[in-house]
Amino acid sequence: MMQSVESGSENGAKESVSPASVSLRYGSASKPLTSEGRSLLAGSAQYVDPEILSTRYVPTKRLIGIFAISVPIVFVLASAGMPGTFWLVNAVIAAFAVLSGVMGPRLKGLVIRRKMDSVLSVRVSNKVQLQIENRSGQDLSGIVRDEIPTTFRLGDIYESVSGSFRKGFLKPSNNEVPFQLESGRRWDFEYAVKPPERGDEQFPGTFLRLDCPLGLVTKQVHLKTPQDVRVYPNVLALREFDLLNQAGRLKEVGIRQAKMRGIGTDFESLREYAEGDDFRKIDWKATARRSRLIVRQYEVERNQSVLLCIDTGRHMMAEVDGVRKLDHVLDAVLLLAHAASAAGDHVGLLVYNNDVVKFIAPKKGGNQVGLVVEALHNLVAEPIESDPVKAFSFLQARFKKRSFLLNFTAVEDADRAREVATSMSSLRNRHLTFLVNVSDPEISAILNKVPGSEEELYQLRAAQWVTEDKKAAHSLMSSLGIRFIDSEPQVLAKALVNTYLDAKSRALI
Repeated sequence: MMQSVESGSENGAKESVSPASVSLRYGSASKPLTSEGRSLLAGSAQYVDPEILSTRYVPTKRLIGIFAISVPIVFVLASAGMPGTFWLVNAVIAAFAVLSGVMGPRLKGLVIRRKMDSVLSVRVSNKVQLQIENRSGQDLSGIVRDEIPTTFRLGDIYESVSGSFRKGFLKPSNNEVPFQLESGRRWDFEYAVKPPERGDEQFPGTFLRLDCPLGLVTKQVHLKTPQDVRVYPNVLALREFDLLNQAGRLKEVGIRQAKMRGIGTDFESLREYAEGDDFRKIDWKATARRSRLIVRQYEVERNQSVLLCIDTGRHMMAEVDGVRKLDHVLDAVLLLAHAASAAGDHVGLLVYNNDVVKFIAPKKGGNQVGLVVEALHNLVAEPIESDPVKAFSFLQARFKKRSFLLNFTAVEDADRAREVATSMSSLRNRHLTFLVNVSDPEISAILNKVPGSEEELYQLRAAQWVTEDKKAAHSLMSSLGIRFIDSEPQVLAKALVNTYLDAKSRALI
């Protein structure tokens, strides 16, 4: 059954998630991804006098050392005819240990804040900042450990020093950081987490192990500081795209320059002819008036439509580099939707398996990308056979405008290609259609390696067989008028963006 899509804003532990609102300078205009302009960095939670779930006192090395030193002394005194010394010495040590705990710090006036992106990105490092503010009226010192979701992997740890952060000395597997905090001051530390899967998670709580007077025990408290968080496809890649685009450095990551004057179909201005210009764009009337060659300069059309069709059936459950094909697709789709929206185009989404799962009609604006992001974050591939004929019939009945349409599915041989091509045959006359497949880089590695054993020789032949099947599939799709994009995961996003920009520059949409 088709599901509706909602979006909101993750701000604190219990608030809803907002779509990405990163600004993208694409061409000559700067466009926010949400109409409200809310920041993707807004995810934070504050706990004033947080609830204490448990308290325990942990002996220090000093206390253990005192006990160890007292043993031979007690033994000597007992041998000298003073058997009661054992109980007396232990009672005195225990009394001082209790006194140390009783004199320990109170947590009244403690404020804890956890700050992170409103949504986290899957399989990349996401920064989390923990702030501890001391309003208790007494100096605090000890160790803090911020608990992370059990599935997350921990990255580097950084400690605040005069407003900046320096890399911590602790091992990445240990999220415990020592601190000293005077009354009325704030202490920060930052660490990185890497979520392995998309979905909803929670930071469960925070542990403090506080130093007590005399140094005989430490006071360990478990504070209730839960914070819900959602893990999305790689939204951090959008920021990198923005920064490179604003600096005019997209070519460094294999994406052509975003501003494409001189191409497209919408007239922009006149300028003097330069070597390499297309003679067909010479404006002869303007040339006659100015007595020198003048060419028309065009800009890429806006308000065109991009339709992203994603198969979530069994074919997308296959893994490439240990990650399901669907997850690779979602990361790439997110960047393409971002680029298309920034270029002034309409973006739509169709998700299907044996039925239509989600449909978002193409619309313009950054908030539309937010809806797409929200719809993508919890998609899973299911072990069911997809029905693309049903899905595309649904699409044709609801959207008739020509669009740049991509169907993300898995095609590895001619039989599968014929099946998919048949389902897309009704689309190719109205839309510029592409079939997108995620290829396995391991196949290329095997093909480029000289076999050194019988097993590697079998692997080479198998890789050649797979490659031949894929070439047959590609040839079949091309003969039926459907373009084929077959890219490895690490280059899929830029392949999609470049294909989209090329289609716009050639006025194919």
